[in-house]
Amino acid sequence: MRSGANATRETTGLSYGLGAYLIWGLVPLYWPLLAAASATEILAHRIVWSLLCAGILLLVLRRRRWWRSICRPRTLGLLAAASVFIAVNWGLYIWAVNHGHVVEAALGYYINPILSVLLGVVILRERLAAAQWVAVGLAGAAVVVLAVDYGHPPWVSLILAVSFATYGLLKNRINSGALETLTVESAMLTPLALGYLIWLQATGALVFGHHGISQALLLASSGLVTLIPLLLFAGAAIRLPLSTMGLLQYLTPTAQFLLGVFYFGEAMSPARWIGFGLVWVALIVLTLTGLRDAVRRRRDDNIRAVEPI
Repeated sequence: MRSGANATRETTGLSYGLGAYLIWGLVPLYWPLLAAASATEILAHRIVWSLLCAGILLLVLRRRRWWRSICRPRTLGLLAAASVFIAVNWGLYIWAVNHGHVVEAALGYYINPILSVLLGVVILRERLAAAQWVAVGLAGAAVVVLAVDYGHPPWVSLILAVSFATYGLLKNRINSGALETLTVESAMLTPLALGYLIWLQATGALVFGHHGISQALLLASSGLVTLIPLLLFAGAAIRLPLSTMGLLQYLTPTAQFLLGVFYFGEAMSPARWIGFGLVWVALIVLTLTGLRDAVRRRRDDNIRAVEPI
């Protein structure tokens, strides 16, 4: 019975995980629908409507005392820093999609897991295995190849990777739920977002409310586009092993890459294929190393479980 329940739990988790990562991967189809507005206005709407959606959901779920675990100086400081990095990530990603840089944005999210490993070394003083250093080296070589091809470093990719990896590191230090932390982050950013929207209205540059009801509804739906995959991800994270979540995360940049090349028609020179190939090899090395370590830890846990006391 227990194995059947576990199988059902993992199947449900897999469905949630696929849903979350595929929605994130298909988001490049959504942002161009809002292209009448600037990237900064879209970002401001995303922040405000995310706060509204998250707040309503907290009320529906009757989580009335959720703030007690968050309203601590250290936690609020970490969330304030996290809100800055996620705002940079969201804003640059919206700009990249609406200005023909979908492939470069996808590269940023491919690099992100490798950069997260490197941050673990620099910030948390973690030690890497030789294979992990190989992955980092391959990613570095890919950046050099792409920099030569572009004529400049792939800034969009690098800033997206750095901002999201740092955001993930900060959130890792906070022991609170995804919905709760999103609410606080959005609340911290909302005064600035609202101020910017008011300024746009005063200068006659605001799109919301001046380009028809459909455009207004699309801008308002940015809150749901943020919240729905986040909730699916949270549901998957508590049901699936980390190794499975680690594999699923590559669905997002893969979907973005395919959209950039085959739907948006962005150019891929031979050098760019080489650069992406190096990143893909690095991710394969990193993934195989992670899976090997996960199997080893599970085997050691099983051995300890049957040892006599």
